[in-house]
Amino acid sequence: MIKAIIFDFDGIIADSNNVKTEAFVELFKEYPEDIKGSIRKFHLENGGMSRFDKFRYIYANFLREELPEGKFNKLCSDFNKLVIDGVINAPLFDGVEGFLKKNKGIYDMYIVSGTPDYEIKEIVKRRKLNKYFSMVLGSPRAKKELIEEVLSIGNYHCEEIIFLGDSINDYEGAVAAGIEFVAKIHDNLEYDLFPGVPLKIKINTIKQFEKYLTDRKINN
Repeated sequence: MIKAIIFDFDGIIADSNNVKTEAFVELFKEYPEDIKGSIRKFHLENGGMSRFDKFRYIYANFLREELPEGKFNKLCSDFNKLVIDGVINAPLFDGVEGFLKKNKGIYDMYIVSGTPDYEIKEIVKRRKLNKYFSMVLGSPRAKKELIEEVLSIGNYHCEEIIFLGDSINDYEGAVAAGIEFVAKIHDNLEYDLFPGVPLKIKINTIKQFEKYLTDRKINN
């Protein structure tokens, strides 16, 4: 029986993925178009990866430049300024808050995000969503480690918890931690976010996710 649900935030709770895509484009706007295109593609294909890891990967593999600590910190600061208000103001997906209200007390609910821990906590609090969640966790720790913390704190068995995410990083974190993963699939995307992954459960809306939970409860 499912006792707890872990949600990613961007693309699951709020329609905010595009805010971060535009921020990456802005940060590297002085580079040639082919490099900017590669950076944008990398960001879109790795939505659940922390910005810290993305910046290091971009400098090592696309820009082939050193990334001193001071420059790294400025990138993180500039990115934060570009995105935080946009994410706070991004619309929630249809039905999300209704689902949270209805299921608070039925399931323990958590957020595990690639957004920095201090930032995702501030976003959830400012959006007045923190009342629905037992805990909100973010990077730089890997998603596997954050999921394992949820498992430990809630004293859950792996089969009692489910992760709803929309990126390969969400999937890999859930699999590595040994819990069930449900993939949210976005329509009309430029790139396959789960290349070569044999996804067992795919949904497009929170209503479909709720139906899956209901059907699962009936069948178990």
